Amino acid sequence: MAAGPPETRQVTTRDWIGFFAMVVGMFMAILDIQIVSSSLAEIQAGVSASADEISWVQTSYLIAEVIMIPLSGILARVLSTRYVFVISAIGFTVMSFACALAWNIESLIVFRALQGFLGGAMIPTVFATSFSLFPADKRAGVSVMIGLVATMAPTLGPTLGGYLTQSLSWHWLFLINVAPGLMVTGLVWSFVDVDKPDRGVLKGFDLPGLLFMALFLGTLEFVVEEGPRDDWFEDRTITLAAVVCAVSAVLFFYRVLTYHNPIVGLRAFKDRNFAIGCLFSFVIGVGLYGSVYIMPLFLGRIRGLNSLQIGMVMFVTGIFQFMSAPVAGIMSKRMDLRLMLGIGLGMFGFGVYLNSILTAESDFYELFLPQAVRGFSLMMCFIPINTLALGTLPPAQLKNASGLYNLMRNLGGAIGLAAINTVLIERYALHMSRLSDNVTTSRPGVQDMLDGLSGRFSGVITGDPDLAALRMIRSVVEREAMVLTFTDCLLLMAGVFAFALLCMPLVRKPRAAVEGGH
Repeated sequence: MAAGPPETRQVTTRDWIGFFAMVVGMFMAILDIQIVSSSLAEIQAGVSASADEISWVQTSYLIAEVIMIPLSGILARVLSTRYVFVISAIGFTVMSFACALAWNIESLIVFRALQGFLGGAMIPTVFATSFSLFPADKRAGVSVMIGLVATMAPTLGPTLGGYLTQSLSWHWLFLINVAPGLMVTGLVWSFVDVDKPDRGVLKGFDLPGLLFMALFLGTLEFVVEEGPRDDWFEDRTITLAAVVCAVSAVLFFYRVLTYHNPIVGLRAFKDRNFAIGCLFSFVIGVGLYGSVYIMPLFLGRIRGLNSLQIGMVMFVTGIFQFMSAPVAGIMSKRMDLRLMLGIGLGMFGFGVYLNSILTAESDFYELFLPQAVRGFSLMMCFIPINTLALGTLPPAQLKNASGLYNLMRNLGGAIGLAAINTVLIERYALHMSRLSDNVTTSRPGVQDMLDGLSGRFSGVITGDPDLAALRMIRSVVEREAMVLTFTDCLLLMAGVFAFALLCMPLVRKPRAAVEGGH
């Protein structure tokens, strides 16, 4: 530390300014995962991409970010937190500008991958700095700020993205990063000084371990992102990627466990709280990214809302996250963090369960309460998980452990999205089959509906009114099958949080929390 350990040094105004700038940078990096989600159709038209190609606008960013997050620990030790964050922020800003200038889908995918890779270091660096810079009595307030930013960014992504696309153009999804990115770079360079470079870490640098890690995480992200779209192992590319993933995983873990200076240290997992905290971080990733993905999908496919209207519905979650921040901050100081986490996980799971009570007519008011419950619960999950997972580790392990901890949240999001897409495909086929078997002309009610529709269409449309009536009933069956499918996905997510609650007795109360007055 530049000015002594966090328990003895005085936190200055310069420290607060620099740290707040780092938090803004982290917000941009997390926001950009989801900011394109409600505007993919407009981007697809803008760069003349196919439906399969446009998904890579998100996939390429996630793959690159997942590779960088665990790598950021060793980079921060070699270069220092200040240099790593400045390089990450300026690289992210330049690549954001390049994304706005992309001339075709190939160039956009390359720029998005570089944007995710360079910006990925900002996320775990903030978490590590919060524990190495601030003493225990200030960490509750800092955790509230980090938690609010980290959980609101994915929620606000579709809202902000929809507004920018509808009001200006899809290019502004990326141009909006330029001015804040330059400001963050300047402030961090001027005000952040929490550690010094340690070039000694480069002695015996594990280059093979780095390559194995990149192959393992990159192919894993590719398989879970693309598998549902391409029928998993029926596709040769997915199968090949899965084989590469398995082989590189074995080589990576062998290298990490046997090499004297591994690229990523796994010793932090010996701490029970850190290991379970990473599990909870994974679960939060499933819920956070899964809910932000599935609800816009429902509102677009079933309700037919545009990107701006979807964003307005989703904004309810963000409002209640913001409202819950002071409440969660007070609770973290006065309540056992394990109890607070249990309440948060239970509320989030209950909110997802309430979301599963869907009909084809569900709209803003029907979705208000479930989203409010989910939004209010997120801070009650995020704050205690941070402290339980990272609060008892020695300072030497914080940078590396922070990367692993944040990696688990992103992997939870990626694997959760893959599971959701698989369920959407499989359960939709099942519900369509069951509904089609029951909606037949042999049933009097169906025949009466057909006759009524045919009579209504007769003389109104050109063509066969009976065929038009059949198509209308078919569309209703497809719509209801999709509603049932969304219900299944949300119930599955609620079940994941129920499982997480069962793991709560394994969590120990951290000594650091006791010392800090928790």
